Amino acid sequence: MTPYQQDLKTACSQLQLADVACSQLQLAVSGNVLITGATGLIGGCLTDLLMQHSTCQVYALGRNRQRAMQRFGDYWHDGRFHFIEHDVCMPLPSDVDFHYIIHAASNASPNFFQQKPVEVMKANLNGLGNLVEYGLQHQMQRMVYVSSGEVYGEGDGSIFTEESSGYIDILSPRACYPSSKRAAETLCAAYHKEYGAQIVVARPCHTYGPFFTESDNRVYAQFVRNILNGEDIVMKSKGLPFRSWLYVVDCAAAILLLLMKGACGEAYNIANEASNITIRQLAEQIAAIGQRKVVMDVSDDGNTTPITKAVFSTRKLEQLGWRPLFGMEEGLRHTIDTMLAVQNHL
Repeated sequence: MTPYQQDLKTACSQLQLADVACSQLQLAVSGNVLITGATGLIGGCLTDLLMQHSTCQVYALGRNRQRAMQRFGDYWHDGRFHFIEHDVCMPLPSDVDFHYIIHAASNASPNFFQQKPVEVMKANLNGLGNLVEYGLQHQMQRMVYVSSGEVYGEGDGSIFTEESSGYIDILSPRACYPSSKRAAETLCAAYHKEYGAQIVVARPCHTYGPFFTESDNRVYAQFVRNILNGEDIVMKSKGLPFRSWLYVVDCAAAILLLLMKGACGEAYNIANEASNITIRQLAEQIAAIGQRKVVMDVSDDGNTTPITKAVFSTRKLEQLGWRPLFGMEEGLRHTIDTMLAVQNHL
């Protein structure tokens, strides 16, 4: 059993909130659960949690069948697991009644923001619209839309609450992601108001864990790859941005709780307030786990980011009973150890 697999078990047996959420799923969700973006970081963890700790039928939707077969090989021939190869930008070609939908499909990797901004926006807006329309016609009881903390924009240095709203340069191509996430959240609220769609919005902070995709170029994924390759971490910036981070198992458990207990038409931050660190500190922690060094290679015009501080209040989510289980060092260590175990097994 990998550390990640043990963490899934812990999230459902030792954390009171996650245990309640999964117990409710076993008892209340006797139908079908659709997870979009299932081969992504968060979607994959949600699929693992439901397959290992619930009794519902799990429909995992993704665009890459080969990746799905590799990622979900343990479930591929399980009668409760169903893979749907599909792009959410197109109407869903199915007649299955999905009683619960968790919409986690989105191109969240920064390289997509530069290379495919149109596709990023279409996936976030058209994808949501297609799924809600399908759900309204096929017995959908509730949906969780997995948005992003990037909807808060630059902010003013204060802690983000669900009512915060910071500046976004809407004419910057990079705004394709936060702007379309904002618009998608408004679309959720509109469907809830006009059609009574039962949709809860989740706003995860920067989330990390094993099984990120090959194309993921977020900083934590790059740093972990360095360790897996036996390399030092080379930083091209000073790493000053200060952010909230969250281990993916904690994130998935929170989303399941929102599926059952979140207030429809409202949004909830998901973060670990004890895991607020700079990018430099993140690099140093990962390097220490892998017994490597952080090498600074910063030019005069080193990389900058429009968000220098992005930390989240989770008071609203905690009022539902949620608490994170895994600290930063533990989550990072389990991420690296799990990926090393998978590498050695292959």
